[in-house]
Amino acid sequence: MCQANLFAGRMEIEVRFDRVSIMAIQKKKVAGRSKSRKTNSAWRYHKKSMMLISMILVLLVGVLAVNAVSLRSRNAQYKKQEAELEAQIKEEKKRAKEVEAYEAYVKTDDYVKEIAEEKLGLVDPNEIIFKPAK
Repeated sequence: MCQANLFAGRMEIEVRFDRVSIMAIQKKKVAGRSKSRKTNSAWRYHKKSMMLISMILVLLVGVLAVNAVSLRSRNAQYKKQEAELEAQIKEEKKRAKEVEAYEAYVKTDDYVKEIAEEKLGLVDPNEIIFKPAK
């Protein structure tokens, strides 16, 4: 008995006298063929998944790198702004001390006398005023 099988793109011709041995050979080839197809298709499926996961990871790493650069520049700006604010705080503390000193001076009799002379034109009773000639 002669039989032709098409397996993986090539033609095989087997001559067997016994029907049982032909069936056993066919079963082995079919089982082997389906197993290799399952393995191959599973590998292809996993290969696509792995490629997709790899692409997503590369994309995430790229996004994180860009964000890291922008965060570093923003951090540098914040540090610069912090230094400027610290300098302003020092200036305001110095100004607050000057205001406190001026407040203490305003409460004295010397300040009252000075303002009375400047704004109101008042003089002490024993003072002589000289006016320039016109």
